[in-house]
Amino acid sequence: MAPQLAPPKIPEGERVDFDDIHRKRMEKDLLELHTLIDAHFEQRKKDEEELIGLKDRIERRRSERAEIQRVRAEKEKDRQNRIAEERHRKEEEEAKRKADDDAKKKKVLSGMGANFGGFLAKAETRKGKRLTGREIKKKTLAERRQPLGIDTMREDALKQRAQDMWNRIYQLESEKFDYMEYMKHQKYEIIVLLNRIQHAQKFKKGHGKGKVGGRWK
Repeated sequence: MAPQLAPPKIPEGERVDFDDIHRKRMEKDLLELHTLIDAHFEQRKKDEEELIGLKDRIERRRSERAEIQRVRAEKEKDRQNRIAEERHRKEEEEAKRKADDDAKKKKVLSGMGANFGGFLAKAETRKGKRLTGREIKKKTLAERRQPLGIDTMREDALKQRAQDMWNRIYQLESEKFDYMEYMKHQKYEIIVLLNRIQHAQKFKKGHGKGKVGGRWK
């Protein structure tokens, strides 16, 4: 603030010195000007200090945001890598499981085709119609093979169809096991029966002669 200066008094009854009055007014104006200039530079210095502080805060916040973004980007990259690794692991497990299932299915179908083909061959032989092994296999597959119709199925429907096929295969395996056990039992009974027949025939031959006059005839 400019200092309050009292205006020069003009003495009464004396000679007025206008040069002195002008000089004092000039000094007063110059003092006010210096005061204003000092106040201006002081305010400018404060404004510059505030501007520098503001720039420092902005730069610090920019650096903090950049660091936060960098940390977030690294975390997101790690998360995406984990997701990709998990997806790759699941795909490999799914492919391996599918390959194992396909191998099991082929093995089961091959065994079923061989056993059932033998059964059909015996049945056709009894009817008087003889078929080759390849014809029996083709006939069996033609009778059992059905169109899957999976081209338009959704994922849940495909999973259900796969589960149904697996249940069917499991059922056929169980029936196959029961049939094989039944065949073993039948084979055992036939062997026992044949042994009994042979034993009976030997016994009949051994006791078929009677003793006449002290001799066997």
